[in-house]
Amino acid sequence: MTTAQGVPGPLSGNTRVYAIVGDPIAQVASPRIFNTAFRERCADAVLVPLHVAPDALRLVIDSFRAIRNFDGLVVTVPHKIAATEWVDELGPQARLTGALNTIRKTDDGRLIGENFDGEGFIRGLASRGQTLTGRRVLVIGAGGAGCAVAHAIAAASADAIGLFDIDTRRCRTLVDGIKAHRPGLDVFEAKPDAQGFDVIVNCTSIGMRTDDPLPLDITHLAGDALVADIILKPVMTPLLLAARERGCAIHQGPAMLEGQIDAVLDFFAVRAQT
Repeated sequence: MTTAQGVPGPLSGNTRVYAIVGDPIAQVASPRIFNTAFRERCADAVLVPLHVAPDALRLVIDSFRAIRNFDGLVVTVPHKIAATEWVDELGPQARLTGALNTIRKTDDGRLIGENFDGEGFIRGLASRGQTLTGRRVLVIGAGGAGCAVAHAIAAASADAIGLFDIDTRRCRTLVDGIKAHRPGLDVFEAKPDAQGFDVIVNCTSIGMRTDDPLPLDITHLAGDALVADIILKPVMTPLLLAARERGCAIHQGPAMLEGQIDAVLDFFAVRAQT
């Protein structure tokens, strides 16, 4: 096997194939991280990026179902909610959040979707010494990733969660869903304003371009706040740069992916080989 980080070993007819689908796709870090993990587990497998527009998603999932050595899909923006329609079964987190980020194929050809974004986000925070216990958290974005992260924050003993999305109906649905699952937790629709919160989490794609505006008003951002972004590229988004200038602790996007890699590989049944 090659020793270069993120580069798969020699491919053959026995190689198991995995892919990540998204639109756009250039920002993803999954090929590097997954292919490194495959090597570490001595697995004859490769993960490749696929640029898939929304109107082609079902075709790709149907092709995935048909290709016998194609074992798993990682799903990123904007497909995490739409993909739930084209699988045979949803795991508990995918059912809870209404979104998935991973699909595996069983031996009999059925497709099972699950969502590891929330687990990955919390594990990523913990790996960097951060906790949400007793803190007031503002989540910007109620899409597929935002739903997963918000539910995970609710399970992580946050004191209160404010949610904002430009789609007010989607935001209300997420608020109601968390309230139903976590009775008594203070969850509410919020404005895109940092005032009154000590943790800010951007779960939108705003910041993927260096000329993007900030996803919220940080005029009243507290200097001791934690500001997190789930965007993978650039690692330092405009929001994180602005927060760092104010002396805030920052948390970068790749941590969420790194925090879920082992759980996803276990879901794919990629076992360490000797």
